[in-house]
Amino acid sequence: MSDHRPQSPRVSRKIAAITESATLAVDAKAKALVAAGENVIGFGAGEPDFPTPEHIVDAAVQACRDPRSHRYTPAAGLPALRDAIAAKTVRDSGYACEAQQVLVTNGGKHAVYNAFQVLLDPGDEVILPAPYWTTYPEAIALADGASVVLPTTEETQFRVTVEHLDAALTKKTKALVFVSPSNPTGSVYTAEETEAIARWAVHNDVWVITDEIYEHLTYDEHRFTSMPALVPEIADMCLVLNGVAKTYAMTGWRVGWMIGPRDVIAAATNLQSHSTSNVANVSQLAALAAVSGDLDAVAEMRDSFDRRGKTMHRLLESIPGVTCMAPQGAFYCFPNFTGVLGREIGGRRIDSTLDLCEVLLDTAKVAIVPGEAFGAPGYARLTFALGDDDLGEGVGRIAQALGG
Repeated sequence: MSDHRPQSPRVSRKIAAITESATLAVDAKAKALVAAGENVIGFGAGEPDFPTPEHIVDAAVQACRDPRSHRYTPAAGLPALRDAIAAKTVRDSGYACEAQQVLVTNGGKHAVYNAFQVLLDPGDEVILPAPYWTTYPEAIALADGASVVLPTTEETQFRVTVEHLDAALTKKTKALVFVSPSNPTGSVYTAEETEAIARWAVHNDVWVITDEIYEHLTYDEHRFTSMPALVPEIADMCLVLNGVAKTYAMTGWRVGWMIGPRDVIAAATNLQSHSTSNVANVSQLAALAAVSGDLDAVAEMRDSFDRRGKTMHRLLESIPGVTCMAPQGAFYCFPNFTGVLGREIGGRRIDSTLDLCEVLLDTAKVAIVPGEAFGAPGYARLTFALGDDDLGEGVGRIAQALGG
């Protein structure tokens, strides 16, 4: 008589529970349609449409020819790059840190993953304002934490207050995710709001994971402020996440970093030494050229994004039933489509923004990301990091599909 064991799942429950990145999925579907000959306009991927500045590419070419780049280097990052990131941080945000407080990661997502892995024990709660970037809740879950979602709307400019945070605070609260400028909403907290939230965190002994990757992309009167620069007391319980992807048009180079207390950075470095080890040296040396250089190319890109954002906002606001907050930072509009739900497009009834996004891609050949992916049903995210002609044509197709 044979001994038959119950068949175990082929994929672990933890990994099987991960939701696919909606932004990457939409972008992949759009690109597949383009490859098949369709004229698709993609508002899905959050990446600049500009090339990486030439002096950064030149630094990478030189790095390729240097045999020292062909070898293992310290898991925490090249010493010169860690020094430069510390110098860039005080230059750009006023937050003074040391190179030993910097861990260079394989892109910003890796910094997010490391942060939650080193901070959370099973059952720890993380306050997560919504709309949120799609990766945060997945990274929290992978660290056996629990997301406590705080919904916001355009009426509050998608920002939370200390009162909201007080209502979400429990004995299990370990951390708060703070993002300004915001992906996906484009909202920017004022210095006063940022300071109040930092002092709340200090008072309640709550860690803050602050994502500063859009620090240089703010518009009009809106300005980025760094939490540990405003409230130095928070620095011992704060992890700052950043990278070169958005500022320098380097999404494909995969260089991010985290800055925090030395003991936490040491723990994250130990974790990284067993997962990825060092970031690719050519990318690190390209990043060194980026963060050590001036911000002239960044200013040019910001001016273009500012112009495009205003154009997209005006076009979206002109569609009957659609409302949209003017973008304050980053390169996204986050329109409210609840006023058009219940309609039919191409013979299909639209009951959610999931339905809307599917129908727009199928019938209008326009790719946008549904708000459900960001914890905000009824909304959708559109990037304005694309050419002016495509931007106008794409929003025009949406308006035509909605009868506007």
